[in-house]
Amino acid sequence: MENLQTERTVALTPLSQMSDLDQPHWSASHQLFQNIFAAIHHTQSIPTLFADVVTDVRAFFKVDRVGVFQFESSWDGHGVFIAESVDPHWTPGLLVTVQDSYFGHHLMQRYAQGTMSAIADVEAAGLSACHLEMLRTFQIRAQLIVPIRQNDHLWGLLGIYHCQGARSWTQEEIELTEQLAQILSLALENHQHQQQLQAQTEQLAGTMERERTLATTVDKIRRSLDIQTIFETTTQETRQLLTVERSVIYRFAPDWSGQIVAESMAPEWRSLLQSHPLIADTYLQETAGGRYRDNEPSVIHDIYKAGYSDCHVELIEQLQARAYIIVPIFQSLKLWGLLAVYQNSTPRQWQPYEVELLTQISMQLGIALQQAELLDTTRTQAADLALAIKELQQTQTHLIQNEKMASLGQLVAGVAHEINNPVNFIFGNLTYIDNYTQDLLDLIRLYQEYYLVPPQAIQERTEEIDLDFVAEDLPKILDSMRMGTERIRQIVLSLRTFSRLDESQMKAIDIHEGIDSTLLILQHRLKGKTSHQPIKLDKHYGTLPLIECYGAQLNQVFMNILSNAMDALEERAKGDPAFQPRLTIATAQQGQMIHICIRDNGNGIPRNAQNQIFDPFFTTKPIGKGTGLGLSISYQIVVDRHHGKIEIDSQLGQGTEFRITIPHRHPTLHPTPSASPIFTPKALNAPHK
Repeated sequence: MENLQTERTVALTPLSQMSDLDQPHWSASHQLFQNIFAAIHHTQSIPTLFADVVTDVRAFFKVDRVGVFQFESSWDGHGVFIAESVDPHWTPGLLVTVQDSYFGHHLMQRYAQGTMSAIADVEAAGLSACHLEMLRTFQIRAQLIVPIRQNDHLWGLLGIYHCQGARSWTQEEIELTEQLAQILSLALENHQHQQQLQAQTEQLAGTMERERTLATTVDKIRRSLDIQTIFETTTQETRQLLTVERSVIYRFAPDWSGQIVAESMAPEWRSLLQSHPLIADTYLQETAGGRYRDNEPSVIHDIYKAGYSDCHVELIEQLQARAYIIVPIFQSLKLWGLLAVYQNSTPRQWQPYEVELLTQISMQLGIALQQAELLDTTRTQAADLALAIKELQQTQTHLIQNEKMASLGQLVAGVAHEINNPVNFIFGNLTYIDNYTQDLLDLIRLYQEYYLVPPQAIQERTEEIDLDFVAEDLPKILDSMRMGTERIRQIVLSLRTFSRLDESQMKAIDIHEGIDSTLLILQHRLKGKTSHQPIKLDKHYGTLPLIECYGAQLNQVFMNILSNAMDALEERAKGDPAFQPRLTIATAQQGQMIHICIRDNGNGIPRNAQNQIFDPFFTTKPIGKGTGLGLSISYQIVVDRHHGKIEIDSQLGQGTEFRITIPHRHPTLHPTPSASPIFTPKALNAPHK
């Protein structure tokens, strides 16, 4: 083994005592330490610090070369000078790798234990040939070497070398070198701590930034409850967050094949959504989801180094992928699909935080899918409930309508029957009464011709009853009675026409007859009252054929609309005595469609109420004056029973118009072409006469 001239173990000395040196050159050494401490304080880079240190040390010791040697991680004695200060006359050794097997086998252990080496002349120190040859390479004649430690491990060496010739090292120089090594060891540890702190700070900052970005991404995903919007937002935000070339959402089918339902990609790549929307992975089908069922991600840095079979690599090549991360998407506890990001152009070394980010996004996507599904379920239930309520209302309306029509029909039938019998009796006997009256009057005239001077009692009675007036007025009274009974017969006939109790099936009827019978029943409302003038009625009837329909039900529609129109006219007339109420009825035929328009010049209906005007139980009338069933029943009769249309056009202050359109022939009996657009007869716009 090599015989070192001086060996000693370096003991750590407190920094406060490192400048307390009892030597003649105390001021010079003090300045050296001050320079080194200043360099440590201001220099962040270890190579820069060591470069400053070796310069100051060489100037202080007045030697030819000072270097800092760093061992490689193999700890076999190999290493490199990372800092050096050398006299220009000598060959530099900076960054020259040193390989000395003897040094590694025999000296490393001593340096690791803290032993230093001071050699006055390497040529006379009995060194091994290989080690001496290495020293000659650096032109070293005398050396003073101390170990530099980092966290109790040998990091490197501080070497002070003399090249001109042999040199004896003083005790003060040896101790000073030991303290320099300690300072450099502490500087290394401090630098390591700073790097660790900086790395932790950067890691924390990166984590916080990723958490903030993830929160922003999740917020964008959760803003919508529309499935397609959620998909598009997720793929776009994921691709931007992880800076990848493609992001896709894949949904499993019941047989564990599946399809791509959303995609975001860089412009230069082909769309998989268009070229490969359906993907069947036999492994996933055979294993019912494989590793993803156990909530395990798939992280591939390079598909050609993943150990895949040729067929599987070929499948991935069709997807243009070189590296990828795939994480499962669970909806509640069910494996719903996959969220994948792809690097297409090059391999990529995925980081653990990237896998964690994608996993977090897939979890939030699963929650969003579950919420969207719950919303769809709620909407479906709400729609079913609304439909059930509507059907219930319609059933209620039908029941009320049927009961109303049955009651009305029975009432009309009873009244018509009770009136018809005595009226027919009176009307039938009026002829005989007229004949008898005429005979009696003729007989009186004969008496007057043959008895020119009747008895006094007869003369007084004749004057008392004013026989001449009675003879003249009695025929007129009989004529009035005949007209009155005829009027009653017409009303009875109108009641029968309106109720049409004998027409429960669809028949061909005259629409005009039904309108007129309804108007006759409402005749009393057309007359003037103290609160308003008479309602002026304008009828513009076109030439119509007989219509196949349910006559009684259509008459009910006319009754409801005309009654509402008269209510509106009376309401407006209350506040304006000069107002002239007007009701206009027009009919026309256009192709296979029959149009009936009923217009009034009342106050009109607010626009927000027009959308509800045909809803059951909705009314614009005051409480107690309307049931809200008339127009709802009318709508069902026209639309449901007759396959027609009923529309409303109303302007505030101008009036309301109802337009009824029904086919000439019922579609279930005679198929006809589709209906023409609603036609408003020109007569409605003609000047009133």
